Amino acid sequence: MKAFTWKRIQRFHSATLTRNYLTKRYNQINIEDAAAKAYDNCYSFIYYLEQGEAFYEQAAKTPLSIRPILLYYGLIHLIKACLLSIDPYYPHSTTVLAHGVSTRKRKRKDYQFFADEVKVQKNGLCTYFSERMFHVKHLEGEKFKMGELLELIVELEESFSFLKEKSSMIELPIRKGGLHIIPNQLLNSYHMSESRLKEYLSYKCKKEIRWGENMEGHLTFNKSIGNVPPFRYHIQKDSLWLPSTIQELNLLPDLLIHYLILYNLSMISRYETEWWMELIKTTPNDDYPFIRDFLDITEIKGPFLIDNYLRENSNFTLYDK
Repeated sequence: MKAFTWKRIQRFHSATLTRNYLTKRYNQINIEDAAAKAYDNCYSFIYYLEQGEAFYEQAAKTPLSIRPILLYYGLIHLIKACLLSIDPYYPHSTTVLAHGVSTRKRKRKDYQFFADEVKVQKNGLCTYFSERMFHVKHLEGEKFKMGELLELIVELEESFSFLKEKSSMIELPIRKGGLHIIPNQLLNSYHMSESRLKEYLSYKCKKEIRWGENMEGHLTFNKSIGNVPPFRYHIQKDSLWLPSTIQELNLLPDLLIHYLILYNLSMISRYETEWWMELIKTTPNDDYPFIRDFLDITEIKGPFLIDNYLRENSNFTLYDK
């Protein structure tokens, strides 16, 4: 999957293809002189992708102790390419160049990663790409706990089941005709009737849900919904899942979740060396396996999310193989 994703991203290394792609995107959002803007931004777009890939390549070869830094900066460059595909004037000011997130620099003696928080700032890349790419607004001042964000990484569901003895996600199996089935377990977990659940998901999801007829006593819907919150696409199992509990965090896009966790891990790796190295060398608690598993997942999932975003804006879909 990892090599396949990078091959698709590498298609944009063609200046001709990239100019055509950017021209199309700029025309879709009614930018004047779209072709000229595409010409101006063509190589910046390609260089962002190439630099991002270089960081990911090095992260795959480097010790775990510095992987978060490389993965974080790799993701930043890929996000900048996405922004350039929808904003020909990016970066229009220095305010959008900051990280846009802050964290406590000095950790307490009894520090635990799951309880740690990051705070979203008014200006910076975090708020800018969240609003421009996903229309997620009003993040300024919001605090996010690492444990709550990790629960939304669907590929960690087995880790939560084994290490925390809790189910963070519920799988939506596919039946004949390509329909997803919503298990009764989800109805019980959400404390909702079928009609209330349909109403809730239809309201929260930013993409139209095409509901099917009940099958085997379960709600069904067409699988073309894709990776749109609160739905989560499991890249390793090629399946859709929903969070096992209802909370506002369920609506955060995957790319933002990966960005926030990677930001914090990169800061810890740089500034909390004693705690970080002790974690890696002695693995004293459950933090280590979750962090290790997350880094393995984000190395694959981050580029996948970027590729999917670029392809969706070129009339591709998540399931277009």
